[in-house]
Amino acid sequence: MWIKICGLTRVDIAREVARLAPDAIGLNFYAQSKRRVTVDIAAEIVSLLPASVTPVGLFVNHSPDEIRAICQRTGLKTIQLHGDETPEIVAELAEFQIIRAFRVGEAGLDHVAADLERYRTLGVTLHKCLIDAAVPGAYGGTGHRAPWEVLKRDWDSTWPPLVLAGGLTPANVSQAIAEVSPAGVDIASGAEASPGVQDLQKVLAFITSARQTPLALPNAVDPRSGTG
Repeated sequence: MWIKICGLTRVDIAREVARLAPDAIGLNFYAQSKRRVTVDIAAEIVSLLPASVTPVGLFVNHSPDEIRAICQRTGLKTIQLHGDETPEIVAELAEFQIIRAFRVGEAGLDHVAADLERYRTLGVTLHKCLIDAAVPGAYGGTGHRAPWEVLKRDWDSTWPPLVLAGGLTPANVSQAIAEVSPAGVDIASGAEASPGVQDLQKVLAFITSARQTPLALPNAVDPRSGTG
């Protein structure tokens, strides 16, 4: 199970989170986010991470040039696109490992299917797909739960590995994994003392619970195995 702790903003906390051995941590560069991190702090966080913890830069409607500039300054090689970026814009960023975020509600996955077909046509390989809850006017990090039943029923196992986000907590991540069978899980607000400040006990509880929950098919191809 691939585990990402998102929204880190402090070097001291990032160091302690890394010691808890998640697979990845998220650094949010969206200007309107309560979890926004500065480029300088992000660079310091990236520099202290062990090789086993992947830093992921989260971007919302940044231009490809802005993304490249931030990644050059910080050393980021994996990016998460969480805005309204078109497949054509994403295709311009093929030098990075790309996690594409989609906001999903009860209406279903038709928009995800359409975009993924466009990516296929353009020859774009997505490293993972992250599914967050669809909340009007928000790009994520709301604490609202994604529609588990929709994902369980309609996620196509031929699509890129599914990373489940949206409203996850240490208390519900085991149930989420059992019901949705994702390849990975992502937490922000559910592991915080306040926005951008992680509660290390919650982080540890989340990681422990996620690691102890058995993987199940069809969506649970563990990205750490190199598949996808």
